[in-house]
Amino acid sequence: MKQVMMRRLFAMGFALVMLAPIVSQAAEPQDIIKYRQNMMKAIGAHTAAAGAILMGKVDYKNQLNEHVRSLEALTSDIPGLFPKGSDFGDTRAKDAVWTKRADFEKHAKTLKARVAAFAKAVKSGNHATELASFKDMGEGCKACHKDFRKKEEK
Repeated sequence: MKQVMMRRLFAMGFALVMLAPIVSQAAEPQDIIKYRQNMMKAIGAHTAAAGAILMGKVDYKNQLNEHVRSLEALTSDIPGLFPKGSDFGDTRAKDAVWTKRADFEKHAKTLKARVAAFAKAVKSGNHATELASFKDMGEGCKACHKDFRKKEEK
């Protein structure tokens, strides 16, 4: 049952990534924002699931590669999720995403590289390397959120 759910989650993430270029050309800005939010939630979900596996909280080591592949796909073009004209409405993206675009793209490129390094670490099978690389990937997420994402209102 859990394996079926994981495959569905992977398939959903993959489909979202494949449809991104089509959606950004045809969609209304509010639809793009909703799509972007779903992509970010998927990144968060795969990151949390991978973390639970690496920390030994769950015994699904056999599914770690699926999470890694999903993260690689989902982070392949983060700047593309923030096209011009999607800087309003119900979004936690800071104006800096658009006003400091080069910095934003640099953060996205760094995260993409860190995800690739995490994938390589997972392939190595060395648990210490996996954990260190996972932490580094998480720091990449945090750095971008610090500069380009508004804090959640409570």
